[in-house]
Amino acid sequence: MTTISLRKGNTCLPPEVNRVLYVRNLPFNITSEEMYDIFGKYGVIRQIRMGNTRGTTFVVYEDIYDAKTAVDHLSGFNIANRYLIVLYYQHAKMSKKFDQKKKEDEIACMQEKYGVTTKDK
Repeated sequence: MTTISLRKGNTCLPPEVNRVLYVRNLPFNITSEEMYDIFGKYGVIRQIRMGNTRGTTFVVYEDIYDAKTAVDHLSGFNIANRYLIVLYYQHAKMSKKFDQKKKEDEIACMQEKYGVTTKDK
C-alpha cells in the first residue's frame, strides 16, 4: 500500500510557480535571521540571498509547495510599515530588465564619449 500526501495529491500548479521567490519592499535594516524567522514558518528554506537592490531578497525553498504557501500568505504582509511584495522568480523577465538597464548604460556611455546629447521634450 502506498501513501499519498494530501498536500501534493494531483494538485496542478500554475507554470510560474517555482521554489525561488523574489521579495521586494523589505525594510532596509532587516537581517537574514529575521528573514529566516518570517519565511521559515512556511517550510524548509534552502537559501536566502539579499538582492543587489536595497529592500529586495531571494528566498529559495526546498519544496515548491512551501514556496506557494509563502507567496499566498506573505504577499502584502506588513513588516515595519512596509507591505511585502512576494513574487515567483522568473528568470526570463528578470534578465530582460537587467539587459535593458545594461543597454541604457552603454548608450549613455557612448553619448558621453562622443559628445552626443538628447533633447528632453
